[in-house]
Amino acid sequence: MNEFRRSFVTFFVSVKLTVTLMALSIVLVFWATLAQVKLGVWGVQEEFFRTFFVLGKFPGTDILVPLFPGGYFIGGLLLINLIAAHVQRFTLSWKKSGIFLTHAGLILLLVGELLSGLWQEDFQMRLDEGQTRNYSESLRASELAIVDVTDPQWDDVVAIPAERMAKTPELQHPRLPFRVITRAFYPNAFVEQAPPEGPGPATPDVPVRATRDIGLKAVVRPQPITYRDNERNWATAFVELVGPEGSLGTWMVSTLLLQAQTFDYGGRTWRLQMRLERNYKPFSLTLIDFSHDRYAGTEIPKNFSSRLRLATESGRDDREVLIYMNNPLRYAGLTFYQASFDNNDKTTVLQVVRNPSWILPYVSCILISLGLTIQFGIHLVGFARKRAAKTAVPSNAVRVAR
Repeated sequence: MNEFRRSFVTFFVSVKLTVTLMALSIVLVFWATLAQVKLGVWGVQEEFFRTFFVLGKFPGTDILVPLFPGGYFIGGLLLINLIAAHVQRFTLSWKKSGIFLTHAGLILLLVGELLSGLWQEDFQMRLDEGQTRNYSESLRASELAIVDVTDPQWDDVVAIPAERMAKTPELQHPRLPFRVITRAFYPNAFVEQAPPEGPGPATPDVPVRATRDIGLKAVVRPQPITYRDNERNWATAFVELVGPEGSLGTWMVSTLLLQAQTFDYGGRTWRLQMRLERNYKPFSLTLIDFSHDRYAGTEIPKNFSSRLRLATESGRDDREVLIYMNNPLRYAGLTFYQASFDNNDKTTVLQVVRNPSWILPYVSCILISLGLTIQFGIHLVGFARKRAAKTAVPSNAVRVAR
């Protein structure tokens, strides 16, 4: 047992393990860089870095098998290796304080990346000049919104995440007088207008047809999921609503459809829409003015900026803010970046990021820089003292005049 424990400890504190993990990380980064052309930044993060193994399909099948260690696997072992090496080998002393700070910064950097992968949320807020919004929208996730719009003063919204629809075909929410049954779900699909003779019969790719509203005049064409930054997945589904007395019909819903579909049931008016997942906030932003500055005599962008009014529901905060490149707004645990704009120069697109661990990379960089400076300073002072001792004149030396 002691021999096994000794071998276990020796493996995790080994310098060979450190070198091996660093070499694997170099290969992983190189491979991910090549794959970024096809997958995009988000796809590379999900498939290479925020996973324990890079997966691939077994030839001739759809079975996924591990091909290479992923970011979580390499980073986790490297974190254990650093901590174990400190516990086993290093003793606390002033001469090694720089090494301790440097390694502490590296450990904090690994922990920060792990927490960012687990906690970070990215959303987007699109505003026209004069428009006010109190929510942002996900860049990738979708949801089915069922809204009771009977009362003109407020909307009663029930939102079902698209992932939940794919995993649980039948749902009954206590605030809905009917069941929601997902007859078919496609993470990405094009919706086209049906030919004059009609959408035609069901096919193996799309075995369900709509019986209500716009779906009667549309054709759904499933597409492969895309991970490219400049492309989007259009979540599409066929949803049947079933009340106590029976089916209310089957609707085709898609994030490609900008307008919600309306129907009446139980003396109330309802809206049904597949949309990007929304994240509501206790404050609102109003776009006062968007500026797109160009260099004189050219169309080359010089600066993008958004002047907004920030107002809370309680009235505690009501002020103007300016967001421009490299100058985000940090408020209520969120960071608003100037990300893009529409060609009409009247619409701004803000990236909204929630990352509770955003400060950890800055702290880790400070620790690493401080540790390297201290360690270099200690060695520099020691080197200077040794050199001064060698060049000093001995006390018993005799000067001879010529």
